[in-house]
Amino acid sequence: MSISRRGVLFGLPLLLAGCASSGIGQQTLNYAAKPEEKFPLPAMHLDKVKPELRRQEVAYATAHPAGTVVVDTPARRLYYVMGDGRAMRYGVGVGRQGLALKGDAYIGRKSEWPSWTPTANMMRRDPRHLKFAGGMPGGPNNPLGARALYLYRGGNDTMFRLHGTNQPQSIGHAMSSGCIRMLNHDIIDLYGRVPVGSKVIVLQA
Repeated sequence: MSISRRGVLFGLPLLLAGCASSGIGQQTLNYAAKPEEKFPLPAMHLDKVKPELRRQEVAYATAHPAGTVVVDTPARRLYYVMGDGRAMRYGVGVGRQGLALKGDAYIGRKSEWPSWTPTANMMRRDPRHLKFAGGMPGGPNNPLGARALYLYRGGNDTMFRLHGTNQPQSIGHAMSSGCIRMLNHDIIDLYGRVPVGSKVIVLQA
């Protein structure tokens, strides 16, 4: 059966529209509601985060092996190396503590809906944090969000964390507090990919 040139031209815009919309469709799935969570997450409205900061698989040339996490703090991006020149890219927000580490580390501990304890400096600067001196339980209002990955060197906690956030508008920006913030949906995705012991490379300006 032959297809007329007119038919091909008529169908081409629809085909291209399907290709253009497939990325949005995947992103909608990436940020769908998570009712199975201990603290259920609603679907995230995509307009809260710029397209280039949303999770997506990209081409990524690197000498690091598959399974490595690369935190590019100047670019406000985090990459999970998948191998064969590909990586999963996430947008991140960088807090003050996120500038305190450079080079190699590894994931020494993982936690779901982690508790959070303010530092002594934070409590001195803002007495409102004193009530959390014994720790703030995990939950939707906790600054560490849905997951936390704790970076270690030589068996010691570096105090550098990759963690979720309940402030999606902070992704892509420098912030006054925290380490490396990710959307809750994104840190859940990364958490499921990286076992304890995974290598992490932190790039600084």
